[in-house]
Amino acid sequence: MAFQTSGFPVCKFIACFLLALLAAADGRDKGFRRFSPVEDTKQKAVAQEQWFTQKLDHFNGADSREWKQRYFVNEAFYRPGGPVFLMIGGEGPANPAWMQSGTWLTYAEKLGALCLMLEHRFYGASHPTDDLSTANLRFLSSRQALADLAHFRTVTAAARGLTNRKWVAFGGSYPGSLAAWFRLKYPHLVHASVSTSAPVHATVNFPEYLEVVWRSLASENAECPLLVKEASDTLLQRLNDPTTYGNITKDFNLCSKLQIQTEMDAAYFLETLAGSFMDVVQYNEDNRGFEGVTGTNITIKVLCGVMADASLGEPYARYAAVARLMMDTFSVKCLDASYSTYLRDMTNTSWVGPAAGGGRQWVYQTCTEFGFYQSTDSPNQPFTGFPLEYHVKQCADFYNISAEQLAEAVAQTNEYYGAYDIRSSRIVFPNGSIDPWHALGITQDIAPALPAVFIKGTAHCANMYPARSEDLPQLALAREHIFSLLHQWLKQ
Repeated sequence: MAFQTSGFPVCKFIACFLLALLAAADGRDKGFRRFSPVEDTKQKAVAQEQWFTQKLDHFNGADSREWKQRYFVNEAFYRPGGPVFLMIGGEGPANPAWMQSGTWLTYAEKLGALCLMLEHRFYGASHPTDDLSTANLRFLSSRQALADLAHFRTVTAAARGLTNRKWVAFGGSYPGSLAAWFRLKYPHLVHASVSTSAPVHATVNFPEYLEVVWRSLASENAECPLLVKEASDTLLQRLNDPTTYGNITKDFNLCSKLQIQTEMDAAYFLETLAGSFMDVVQYNEDNRGFEGVTGTNITIKVLCGVMADASLGEPYARYAAVARLMMDTFSVKCLDASYSTYLRDMTNTSWVGPAAGGGRQWVYQTCTEFGFYQSTDSPNQPFTGFPLEYHVKQCADFYNISAEQLAEAVAQTNEYYGAYDIRSSRIVFPNGSIDPWHALGITQDIAPALPAVFIKGTAHCANMYPARSEDLPQLALAREHIFSLLHQWLKQ
């Protein structure tokens, strides 16, 4: 199902094409986004954290170790006999703001649902092990996470008298995939799922991500991605000449003088700069302010405006201006472009380490399950210099995982879940056309009970965020359509 702007009709989308939570799905933990709790006692009570005793290894009956998993409850809308909504946490801390705002709560109020949110193991405050050593990370996987959900659902339902209630799973990005897979693998426990912006097809190389970035930039201004490409190409050329490093250091406000000693150094620097465009495109105009997110005012329109401003100089200078704009927006004094620093941070196994917010854990999951590497291997995208080999080498550098092991792990993931060929029912798959992750999602109906909702002009997880007056009409229609599906399915 696609929601178009022209005349605002709801019509079938015949040929369409496609990832944290709620956290950043690109796997880079910049530490820029923080939730600022609302200073309201009622809201604090709604978002009070609770703890569930969880199994460490669901697939080894001889292992009796347990740990405490964080979850949140909102009973404000629950009516006896109503359904139970379960929001699935993802690759970052579970944000209690979602217990106070979001489309799912609008649905809950209409349907009288009890709302729960379970934090994903190894993220946020949910620490199953003493540290993040590679040996301990073997307990981090989507399969263990689904088993966590199943055990939580079973025990909670029994304790609260909800065993015969209909449970609905919600998730966006990677948790959107988990929502679909929860319904797929545990159909007796979850009645329906809303699988938003969910990459269901694992792939080692994901150059299509940057292809969508090109098209999304071009949708604002056809010249925009061409200017970005010219700037990126110019920068790559200058990286071949060490005499330019002093000027590059000043242009991009680097924390120390640029040093390019290996291909990994160059790739990391180039990817870091491209990341500004990637993040803005992915979340373009999403209504994320309630999460306490900084930078929601920086949109595709803003970035393309900078790239089109000839008064700033050549495209390379405008590219540098974008980098400085992003640093100013996030109050970053200087840009650390050192791969050696990144390597040091990513191999720190402490729970208080610089990558413990989710970076070390999520990249481990990409190396052992999903891939999803957003390489520059396609000619139809605007960036240069971070090929697949750069991403694959990180698996070896951080966790001693080889390219062959990575490829086999990704193949096993698709074999286990079915990739695009999901065989289930009562799962709806919303995706946005601007969102690069839609390239790995379900954008056409699989079956009447497995519908897609493809929303033109919207970005990552747009339908999950609170409604506002400036929302595109097709986004409002999509939210209404998803509700009508849930209402229909809950009657079954």
